Amino acid sequence: MIAKVLFWTPLGALTWTQLAYPLAAAALARLRGRPVRKGESLPHVSIVVAAHNEETVIERRLRNLLELDYPQDRFEIVVASDASTDRTDEIVEAIADTEPRLRLLRCPRGGKVAAQNLAVRGTKREILAFSDANAQWRPDALRKLVRNFADPDVAYVCGGHFYEAADGTNREGTYWRWEAWLRRSESLLGSITGGIGPIYAVRRSDYVDVDPRFGHDLALPYLMVQSGRRAVFEPDAIAWEKPSRDIEDEYRRKVRMFEHCWLIVLRGKMLRRLGPTYFVEILSHRHLRYASGLLHLILLASSIALVGDGLIYQVALGVQLLLLLAAALGVGIARYYVLVTWATVVSLVRYLRFGVPAVWAKAEGTR
Repeated sequence: MIAKVLFWTPLGALTWTQLAYPLAAAALARLRGRPVRKGESLPHVSIVVAAHNEETVIERRLRNLLELDYPQDRFEIVVASDASTDRTDEIVEAIADTEPRLRLLRCPRGGKVAAQNLAVRGTKREILAFSDANAQWRPDALRKLVRNFADPDVAYVCGGHFYEAADGTNREGTYWRWEAWLRRSESLLGSITGGIGPIYAVRRSDYVDVDPRFGHDLALPYLMVQSGRRAVFEPDAIAWEKPSRDIEDEYRRKVRMFEHCWLIVLRGKMLRRLGPTYFVEILSHRHLRYASGLLHLILLASSIALVGDGLIYQVALGVQLLLLLAAALGVGIARYYVLVTWATVVSLVRYLRFGVPAVWAKAEGTR
């Protein structure tokens, strides 16, 4: 009896988080969606770019932002240099000498969020926009992003995102297309459960300093909702970046990222003060998704234990073994899914053993 509970529970949870929940969210969004009231006003914006040793990409990043289709007197760019030891600061200062919209803020080494927090305190503009040093924005991205703030309920907006074609084995682009589709549904339902680091914006009046170990992508959306505000998705505000070249590089990046996710899930008080719809979103899209590795291990063990109890258990075990075999043979999406799922387990073990540092490491091949 216990073995069957341990079989059907993770099977149901995995089916729900990976397939049934996205379909249910899409259907519910069609029935009771809350579209954002968009406007054409152009508020004053401070764009913050956190950077640590980004000499290879920082000039391209700044040239791209300076060429945005947005009134020049209505935005500034602040590069928060997190104790860079290469030529990052020198490059930023050289551009700033001839560009009054740009300035450099030197920060002590504390990690990305700590640098962002310091930059925010040094700005006064109505809207705070954030971007990664290795990202690029389409010329109209900022206009598309801030038009959502015409809706007084909106506190946070993240844009659309895609990866340049990977030269190697990484399949992150496939995953993000699925995620973008799900974010559209969550946004229509009220609020998204996670942001996108290369392009997002927050009203200054709603910005909160978060634990530097947390990261904005996962923390800010649910914190906005807990304060009675909305965090929405604007797919037409497009950013792009270079992905990790190979799935093995992406696996290591995911381990580091999931360590921070586990910290937020276990200590971030994510489920407080939420309405029923958003509670289900957070539980389905975040908690169960990050637990997928543990759920798969329980499902595999229970399938082995029950293999003599009927055809359904034999089929389930066979499907799991085929997935593992395909991953071992290097079949693209199978290998991506297995490694990323395994990263949720490794990251939990690392979090429980070592904790989570505030500083971050760049993924190989993303610059």
